[in-house]
Amino acid sequence: MTDLSQTKPAVRSVLVALMLAIFLGALDQTIVAVSLPAISAQFKDVGLLAWVISGYMVAMTVAVPIYGKLGDLYGRRRMMLFGLGLFTLASVFCAMAQSMEQLVLARIFQGIGAGGMISVSQAIIGDIIPPRERGRYQGYFSGMYALASVAGPVLGGYLTEYLSWRWVFWINLPLGLVSWWVARHSLRGLPIPHRKPIIDYFGTVLLILGLSSLLLGITEIGQGKSWHDPTVSTLVFTALLTLGLFAWYERRVREPLLPMKLFANRTATLCWCTVFFTSFQAISLSVIMPLRYQSITGAGSDSAALHLLPLAMGLPIGAYFAGRLTSLTGRYKPQILTGALLMPFFIAGMAFTPPQSMLLSALFMLLTGIASGVQFPTSLVGTQNAVEPRDIGVATSTTNLFRALGGAMGVACMSALLLAMLQDASLAQASVAGLGVEGTSGNALLQGLNAASGSIELTITFRHLLLASAAISLLGLCAALALPDKILRGREDKAL
Repeated sequence: MTDLSQTKPAVRSVLVALMLAIFLGALDQTIVAVSLPAISAQFKDVGLLAWVISGYMVAMTVAVPIYGKLGDLYGRRRMMLFGLGLFTLASVFCAMAQSMEQLVLARIFQGIGAGGMISVSQAIIGDIIPPRERGRYQGYFSGMYALASVAGPVLGGYLTEYLSWRWVFWINLPLGLVSWWVARHSLRGLPIPHRKPIIDYFGTVLLILGLSSLLLGITEIGQGKSWHDPTVSTLVFTALLTLGLFAWYERRVREPLLPMKLFANRTATLCWCTVFFTSFQAISLSVIMPLRYQSITGAGSDSAALHLLPLAMGLPIGAYFAGRLTSLTGRYKPQILTGALLMPFFIAGMAFTPPQSMLLSALFMLLTGIASGVQFPTSLVGTQNAVEPRDIGVATSTTNLFRALGGAMGVACMSALLLAMLQDASLAQASVAGLGVEGTSGNALLQGLNAASGSIELTITFRHLLLASAAISLLGLCAALALPDKILRGREDKAL
C-alpha cells in the first residue's frame, strides 16, 4: 500500500475524485437516451441514431482493458487525467456536432475517455486500500452507478425539454473540469511504476479488432438482426478468429496486454464468471421489465422508467451491506454465494407476479437489485485479492470487461428470445431495429407488443422469458459455488 492510504483526509479527497469520475462516466450511458428523439428531429437521420448510445458503449468497453494495462505501466494518475480530459473535450465536440456522423464520432471518443475514468478509478482503490477494506469503497462506486442510472433520464429530459439536447453534453464541461482539477491534486500520492514500459502494440490491435467485432455483432443482434445474418456472422467469425489469435499471441509476448496467466487463476476467473452472469441478469432485466410493464398495462414510458426504480435502488443497498460485511468478516464468498443463490428465486418471483401488482412486483425487483448489488463489488474485491499487486490494473479492467460483455450479451440474447417467443405465439411481427445495448430505444418492438396489450398470451410469454432468465442465472450460482473461500489480505482501520 502507498503512504496515501495512511491519512484519512487523503483517502477522502481521492474518493471524491474517483466518485466524480465514476458518476460522469456512468451518467453519459443514460442521460443521452431521452434526447434521441430531439437529436433525430434536428438532424433528420435515424439510420445512425442507435449508435449515439451503442458507439459510446462499444468504445468504452474496448478501452477498459487497455487503460488497465497502461495504468500498470505508466501510473494510474496519468491515465485518469488523460481519460477525464478526453471525455470532457469529446463532450464539447458532441455539443457542437452539426451532423449525426460528427455526433457519433465524438461519442466514440467520449466513450474512450469514459473507459479510463471507470476502469482506473476502481484500480486506484486497489492501490491505496487493503483488500479487506475494499468492499466498502467499491460499494460507494456501485452507489454512483445507481445514482447515475436514476438521475440520467430525469436530468436529460429536463435539459432537453427546457434548454436543448446539446446541454446534455455541455453539462459535462464544468463537471469534467472540476473532476479533472480534483483528480490532479488529490492523486499526486499514487505510486508511479519504475519498470521500463513495453507496449504490446500488436496485441492491442488484435484486442481492439476482436472486441469491436464481437460487440458490434452483439449490438446488431440486439437491434433485431438474425444470428444468421451475413453481417452478424462475419462480425462474430472475425471476433472469434481475432480473439483466438490474441490469446495465442499473448502467451508468447514479453509484456502482454492481458496476461493469459490470469485465466489460470481460479479465483479471478470464477469472479469474472460471476460478474458476467450478474450483469447479464441486471442489464437484461432493465430492458425486459419496462417492455413487460408497458405492453401489458398500457402505461407510458415515464411510468415504465419509474417502474425500474426499485431495481436501481436495490443495487447500492446490496453493494453497501456486502462491502460492510466483507470488511467486517474478511471474506467475500458468502456474500457472492448468497446473492447468486437468491437471484433465481427473485427473478422467478417476478415471473409469477403480474405487473399490475405494483407493490409485490416492486418488492421482487428491489430484492433482485440487492442480490445483484451484493455480487458486483465483492467479485471485484475477490479478483484484486487473488492477483499480484503489479496485475491489479489489468485484473480490474478485465472485471469491468466481463461486466460490460455480460450486459451486452444479456440484452441481445433476451431480446432475441423474446422475439422468437412472440413470433411462435403469433402475438406480433415486430422488429427490434433501434433496440440498443442499454435497452433504451426499443420503440419498434414496443409498438409490436402494444398490438397484443393485455392479452393472456403476452403475459405467459413474458413469464416464460423471465423463467428462462432465472434458469440462466443458475450458471452464475455454479460459478459462486466453485469459488474458493479465502480470507482477504490486510486490515487497516482507516474508516472515513
